[in-house]
Amino acid sequence: MASQIEITLPTPHEGQLEVFRNKTRFNAIRCGRRWGKTQMLIMLACNGAVHGQSWGVFAPDYKILTETYKEIHDTLLPITVSSSKVDGVIRVQGGGRVDAWTLNNPRAGRSRRYHGVLLDEVAFAGPDMIDIWQKAIKPSLLDYRGEAWAFSTPNGKDDDQFFYRACTDPNMGFTEQHAPTSNNPHLPADEIAKLPLENDPLVYQQEYLAEFVDWSGAAFFSIDKMLVDGQPVDVDWRVDQIFATIDTASKDGLDHDGTGVIIWARSKYDGHPLVVLDYDVVQINANLLIEWLPGIQMLMEQYATQYRAREGNIGAFIEDMSSGIQLLQSARAAGMNVHAIDSKTTSAGKEGRAIAASPYFFQQKVKISRYAFDKVLNYRGKTKNHLLDQVCGFRMGQKKADHMKDLFDCWNYGILIGIGDSEGY
Repeated sequence: MASQIEITLPTPHEGQLEVFRNKTRFNAIRCGRRWGKTQMLIMLACNGAVHGQSWGVFAPDYKILTETYKEIHDTLLPITVSSSKVDGVIRVQGGGRVDAWTLNNPRAGRSRRYHGVLLDEVAFAGPDMIDIWQKAIKPSLLDYRGEAWAFSTPNGKDDDQFFYRACTDPNMGFTEQHAPTSNNPHLPADEIAKLPLENDPLVYQQEYLAEFVDWSGAAFFSIDKMLVDGQPVDVDWRVDQIFATIDTASKDGLDHDGTGVIIWARSKYDGHPLVVLDYDVVQINANLLIEWLPGIQMLMEQYATQYRAREGNIGAFIEDMSSGIQLLQSARAAGMNVHAIDSKTTSAGKEGRAIAASPYFFQQKVKISRYAFDKVLNYRGKTKNHLLDQVCGFRMGQKKADHMKDLFDCWNYGILIGIGDSEGY
């Protein structure tokens, strides 16, 4: 019997216990980062399975789901009868079961019967989440009068967003509980105290206070924080690394986006941690990118020599999507120094990457060289500094044409790769 074998569940902290003590049938838990929502989700799923129940775990994408599934799988391993990562099913002794679903599937949970469902980071689910909840997930709870737990860090104010509605609209039937980051007693108090000083105020409110923030018109990246005493920087110190970030066009043609590249200098010991040295943006067919890339590689080598980079040119980081996949394959076959940008970063979305990159910029760790600051080029019939235009012109919640994202994506990728840590991507 399952009860005769010992398994170890995560130990809940007082904040998690308080949430559990106040539970109702449908629960919406508004969490700050590092509060411990994933650990609580694992406790609920595993405890249900141990007691012979069926539970469903739902996440916005495969990346988030895979990490949660692995922890549940490892916890239940001593009593597991069968499991399939492909099918997302774990069956345990005593008849318990955990199913894992991505919310990219509009039929997620349909035809199942659950004692409970767990919705992970559901504020980042797609616009059809309310429909999925009403038509597929909620009906799965009828047989057992099952319970639902929706966990997420907020993601702006949006009446069409499932999690925002679950927390604010009584007609959804959820009971909201608020769990800011500071409610986790295991986090160092001095680190908690530094958070409002190291983050943009709106980012701090959303990510750590777990408050719903109106992002309309919010600007993250202003020119003044790129400068020192009102001037771009002259790199007069020895840097450690030269690297590039590349965002390739998803579609060819003048009506679509281009290919952007930013060349960066990273310094660990002297000067500023991250400096934009150069940029370019071109309208070029995908099959010709492999002929364009060697020129970028040569330019990076020149910068590595000019700034005496201790670790040299460490390569170009390319978005592993659309035409970037083809470019990565061709470049590797040609022996070029290229790397795929991690899928966790690419899948976060433009606004998600901007939020993740903003603390490093807010702390003034990112600067721009005089050359990049003064550089203007003609792109799509307009001559100007397209890097500053895209980065400083970005506003949260504002729809932009495709061609407004190429250099902006390179910007966020560079910050997260160059100086991001475990709190970034």
